[in-house]
Amino acid sequence: MADNAETTTIPKDIQKLSFEAALAELEDIVRDLEDGRGELEGAIKAFERGTLLKRHCETKLKEAEARIEKILPGAPGADNVSVTEFE
Repeated sequence: MADNAETTTIPKDIQKLSFEAALAELEDIVRDLEDGRGELEGAIKAFERGTLLKRHCETKLKEAEARIEKILPGAPGADNVSVTEFE
């Protein structure tokens, strides 16, 4: 199954969500799909949105990880700021 622009580009409404909001919506989608609620077409659309929400959450986590690596002393890409400089 080939990806199309609709499934590879994260929509602006999802891009605006915080990690927590996206994760909460994703959890709701998973719960609904597991419970078998709704019709097939709705389940497919929910699955597609869930996939986009998952990718958005992964991106947010990678961004947070990169920020943390810059803060930690000795981490690759860190500014090598000494903790004692803040005491």
